[in-house]
Amino acid sequence: MAVREPAPVSLSLRPNMSRKPKKGYFVKGEFVAEGSERDLELKRELKGTDEQSRTDLKRESTELQKLGEDLLTLRADLMARLDLTEKLKDAVMEAKRITNLEGKRSQMQFIGKLMRLVAPTVLQTVRDALTEQHSGSAHDNLVLHLSETWRDRLLAHDDALGEWLTKCPGTDSQQLRALIRQARKDATPEKPGEAVRHGRAYRDIFQLLREQLAQPGQTSASATPNPENTTPEET
Repeated sequence: MAVREPAPVSLSLRPNMSRKPKKGYFVKGEFVAEGSERDLELKRELKGTDEQSRTDLKRESTELQKLGEDLLTLRADLMARLDLTEKLKDAVMEAKRITNLEGKRSQMQFIGKLMRLVAPTVLQTVRDALTEQHSGSAHDNLVLHLSETWRDRLLAHDDALGEWLTKCPGTDSQQLRALIRQARKDATPEKPGEAVRHGRAYRDIFQLLREQLAQPGQTSASATPNPENTTPEET
């Protein structure tokens, strides 16, 4: 009796071997395999974000360090208006006293750290105060403009002096009259056709007017010269 050989087992009948699961992670429901192109892309984005954050932080730190250095140059009246901590104010005052370069550098680094603790709204007031000191306040600009306007009118019109003394009675009238006479004399050319030259009296009038106008309330509309109330200087 012939022995039947077993039929060859078809490979298709072999049970499927389970694959080893890939390592990875999910991003918004998407599985990202480690080492895949998507994985590399996400890592590049993440690296760029981190570098950008470090750049922003470094830029902000440098800006605050510079702002702290500028505080040393701020006028006392502007500094008093700022809502800074006593610790920061003391640090600024101490930095002004330090003459040693290394000590100064360390103190400025300390001020930079304190500046990072200041609220953004207060930092803006610091910037505004520095801008005001650099460009001059609106009040200061108005005083300068009015001083120039009044000086020119006082030299050109006799009646302007009475108007000025009415609006600014605290002015030394004798001093102002003497300065006006001297300024007019200085402005008279020695020879016909020569350019007008202004002497010291011209500058002193401006300074006197400026001091008066800088007082509270003097830069209101009542201190503005009225051209209708003046008449030309008598020749």
